[in-house]
Amino acid sequence: LNRPWPVRYAESTAKQLRGDFGLSYYGTKEPVSTMVARNLPMTLLIASLAISIAAVIGILVGTLAAVYQSRPPDRLVLTLSTLGVTLPNFVVAPFLVYFFANRDMLDYLPSAWAVDRGDVPLYFYLILPVLVLCARPAALLTRLTRASMIETFSQEFIRTATAKGVPRGRLIFRHALRNAILPVVTAIGTSFGFLLTGSFVVETFFRLPGLGFLTIDSIRKGDIPTVQACVLLTGGLFLMLNLLVDLLLPILDPRIRESQV
Repeated sequence: LNRPWPVRYAESTAKQLRGDFGLSYYGTKEPVSTMVARNLPMTLLIASLAISIAAVIGILVGTLAAVYQSRPPDRLVLTLSTLGVTLPNFVVAPFLVYFFANRDMLDYLPSAWAVDRGDVPLYFYLILPVLVLCARPAALLTRLTRASMIETFSQEFIRTATAKGVPRGRLIFRHALRNAILPVVTAIGTSFGFLLTGSFVVETFFRLPGLGFLTIDSIRKGDIPTVQACVLLTGGLFLMLNLLVDLLLPILDPRIRESQV
């Protein structure tokens, strides 16, 4: 502490860039990087499962709604997707636990993570958290896919392909969906970033040993080095995902690459 603060700040930043965040203030005072490395895989696992399910549901259901625009299937999809967008995770999670992990109801799934799982498979503990996490992204991707597909259906090349007698399935999935998928891909990347950085409520509610649970627990204890590590890591992951999406878009649509030349 006898050196100027800019020097100490530069040294601290250099250590953090190397992954050295010091020791935890509590418990066994183990290295913060070890704690983060132990909890990060759970967050990556549930976020990856959630965004994969959300992407499949969003693209397929959104395409179905666009095909049946202004008809009963479309109205049903719009109603359900509106509920999915408006209901927060802290409302959906207790609702699912009440129905699927309550002895008075279905009681099929465990309500929270257990260190000693016994003979219960791992995926049983992940079903409810993944469903809660994927509800909102699935609803958002459904609405976005529907809007993008409806806009694509109104374009000239779709009318030309229809007049030439292109089969309906080929017209929808090869011509229309291929051109409508770009904003959906961007939304998938952004949603995945939000799942990685915003799973605090779900991980805390289900007691999952993930990065969000570690962050909340560290905030409660005042463990500053651990909080710093979690915040910097989640921010870095979010930026990397956005960069990957920006690099992926020109590959999916060569017109973007040509416009940048």
